Amino acid sequence: MTMLKPTIGQLERDISNQIRSFYISQLGQNPGKIICHFFDTQLVISIDSSVSRIEATLAENNHLRLAEVVRDCINAIIRPHLQNLIEESINCSVIDLVSNTSFITGTTGILVMMEVIPDVRNSETIPKFKHKSVPNLESD
Repeated sequence: MTMLKPTIGQLERDISNQIRSFYISQLGQNPGKIICHFFDTQLVISIDSSVSRIEATLAENNHLRLAEVVRDCINAIIRPHLQNLIEESINCSVIDLVSNTSFITGTTGILVMMEVIPDVRNSETIPKFKHKSVPNLESD
């Protein structure tokens, strides 16, 4: 019995649900709306209400820099877990994962760069971008 490939929408929902479960189980926090969208070999994730109470309390009491340090530490700790979760879901390698959190909106944005487009039933529905050549950052 062969397993049917998921649609891109099913894959996006699955990743959103896995991220929610991760936030609840590992961070003790139930985030708000989570949106995942694939664009060619990139995945964009938006997580509403992702700022923890301690971070919000620090930021609200004139300790924004400390709140940012705490968030940077949290992001560094969860980054490999999120990368692994996404790689297992899409069944291909993640080249890079970049995230940032806004204390103004309480939202976290994550950009995931993949080697290839995920293998789904309806890959033609994934918006494609014309790629510009990436500059070589290692040369002087």
